Amino acid sequence: MEIKEKKEISPNDRWAVDEFNGMPYRPLGDSGLRVANVGIGTWKFGYPEKGDGARVDEKTAHRIFDRAIEVGATFWDTANRYNNASGNSERVIGTWMRLNPDQRRNVILATKIFAPMDGISPNHGRLSRLNIIESVHACIERLQVDYIDLLYFHLFDSTTPAEESLSAIEDLVKEDAIRYFAISNFTVDQIKLYQSLESHFSIRVRVLAVQNKFDIISLEDDQKPGVLHYCAQSGVSFVAWSPLLKGLLTDKYQDLTGVGPGDRLYDEGTLNSALERYDLPRIKKLADLSKEWGISLNQLVIAYMLSRPGMGPIIASVSSVDQLESNAYGGRITFSKEEILKIEEILTEK
Repeated sequence: MEIKEKKEISPNDRWAVDEFNGMPYRPLGDSGLRVANVGIGTWKFGYPEKGDGARVDEKTAHRIFDRAIEVGATFWDTANRYNNASGNSERVIGTWMRLNPDQRRNVILATKIFAPMDGISPNHGRLSRLNIIESVHACIERLQVDYIDLLYFHLFDSTTPAEESLSAIEDLVKEDAIRYFAISNFTVDQIKLYQSLESHFSIRVRVLAVQNKFDIISLEDDQKPGVLHYCAQSGVSFVAWSPLLKGLLTDKYQDLTGVGPGDRLYDEGTLNSALERYDLPRIKKLADLSKEWGISLNQLVIAYMLSRPGMGPIIASVSSVDQLESNAYGGRITFSKEEILKIEEILTEK
């Protein structure tokens, strides 16, 4: 097991670098854009005091963002509809951006659009030209930035011609409202449809990443199989949502006597159903292996996922600086072939 050590690099020392503050970076798709191995999923960042369903308040989120810069976890993932369609995840990022304008180039901001936002009419949702353009401008306003680095379509829209949706992306790229494009919760056939139309547009309208469900225990969404394999073949980055299986792939749930209020599955009332649904003996073996190697379970999972063909950055959600730091450390670990085989023996045993 190799750990990437942080090195102080002067801008004059090298023409190009592949890490920031000790965090290795990797290309996003076949583009020149580099993203941190580990970023932050901000699904539950918002204003819980306002009843938006968030778990991480603004003050805590800002501490996490401050530390994320220091450890190089600079790929931040959000969506306009997070926290009960309030837009508050974007707003919390926006207040930090307003306070830290000098960090804008260090952060890659990714957000998503599709579901109804900023209104309740039928034209406030889906992927029409109207909704895409209006939604992106609203996202930019909440994020308090001049442009979005990476825009996802949050879902596939079977009711709008794909050409219409992609032409809106091309126009937004031309006006520099967005820089790169990706999709989320798509099947292989839906990805291929979009790719088949790319030649009709400029090179700037390409699918660079697909964000779908994936973790090493339950794997991909049963309704969207084979996407990771397709990404590995086609040069698209697979970005996994819920990579730590709602926290079950961390040390937190290895000793259930310590689980209680403040823990996600406990608070959501889904702990018992999760324990029944997922393969806990297999998770326990992975946890034991991580202890043997002197790392935490989440670090083992993150480092292993980063070694998989087609895998892009890991964007696990966090609710504290400690969780962020632990995940970020996982992004610096490289396993040997022998270590990967040990993990895979556990994952594939009957």
